[in-house]
Amino acid sequence: MNPYEHKRQWNYLLLVFAAIIASGSLFYTNYLVKNIAKSEHTRAEIWAKSMQQQLSSDDNNFLNYVFAVRDSLSVPAIITDEKGDFISSKGLDSTKTFIDTREKGKVEIKHAGPQYDPQYFKDELESMKSQHAPIKLDISQSMFGKTYWLVYYKDSMLLTQLKIFPYVQLLLIAVFLLVAYTAFNSSRKSEQNQVWVGLAKETAHQLGTPISSLMAWIELLKDKFNAENDPLLLEMDNDVKRLEIVADRFSKIGSKPVLEVHSVYEVVKDYVDYFKVRVSNKISFDLSGDQHLKAGLNIPLFDWVLENLLKNAVNAIEGTGQIRVFIRGSVSKKLIYIDVSDTGKGIPRSKFLTVFRPGYTTRKRGWGLGLSLTKRMIENYHNGQIFVKDSELGKGTTFRIVLKRMDA
Repeated sequence: MNPYEHKRQWNYLLLVFAAIIASGSLFYTNYLVKNIAKSEHTRAEIWAKSMQQQLSSDDNNFLNYVFAVRDSLSVPAIITDEKGDFISSKGLDSTKTFIDTREKGKVEIKHAGPQYDPQYFKDELESMKSQHAPIKLDISQSMFGKTYWLVYYKDSMLLTQLKIFPYVQLLLIAVFLLVAYTAFNSSRKSEQNQVWVGLAKETAHQLGTPISSLMAWIELLKDKFNAENDPLLLEMDNDVKRLEIVADRFSKIGSKPVLEVHSVYEVVKDYVDYFKVRVSNKISFDLSGDQHLKAGLNIPLFDWVLENLLKNAVNAIEGTGQIRVFIRGSVSKKLIYIDVSDTGKGIPRSKFLTVFRPGYTTRKRGWGLGLSLTKRMIENYHNGQIFVKDSELGKGTTFRIVLKRMDA
């Protein structure tokens, strides 16, 4: 199985488990909220009934019991008549509910009793109306002569907090998991980088001895057969020098490369000329564009980038095809664009970002590291960008490299 696909499946599995946990937490909290809300509704009804009994009963002992029951209920509530005039309240802010406003010119209440802040009462009443339907009390037999009273109530602070608690809890858990995942992922990547750097430097060290021997053998062959200009020995010499460059690449992994100003066209042309004689003659190469553009490049690493892109282009072409490299600059943005196009099998649009992930490959024997290393060398070492500019299945793909322009 493709390592990236395996990782993605694990991510989906963890996401499903997280959704199950979140749903379970919300379901259970909602269950508690419903039960507490039902209990508070019952308490509000009891308080309303106690007010009704207070008006109709003459038994002092029973009234004391009613008052005790009423005062033990903590659900915020307001009683109004059928016109909306204030009758009584419970559980509201006493500093605003019972302010004497008669000297401040405010409207006085028709009924006897303490005065209140009208705006606070209005706001609380609207809040209660939006939460629950009122409880209707029939008091037609009372001394007030009203037909009925309306008891409005709202959720207690405990119930309100319980409603938002699961969302706060899930948010905190999500933040904790995000921080933990970021720290763990950073630590794992750092450890992997150290392993890769050590392996790369050891590989460069191991390649050094046979490369030096091959260079010596080539020089001996030239001297023995007087073949300084023999084309076969010249190509062998080019390949050995390429091996030397590869070893130099591995030795520089983990250290910050030095960028020097070079002609982009000349650097690309040198590598294309070397590469095209080593692939099938059924594949043609076309290099064009502005020859005067310059950018900060580390030639061994940039050649590695070109090598990965051209190899992928060759692998994508089945039979006869063409690879085109076009270089142009933008004066306004001070950028250089290098487009590497092929006439291969193309890439699905859904894979435009995936192709740069480590482990992603379409070949049976591929490691899926070429484009990942290419992206890292362009973005981290050359301060540029690389992405799939365009691709169509069966017609080909265009990769674009973006570099900072450094010519006058």
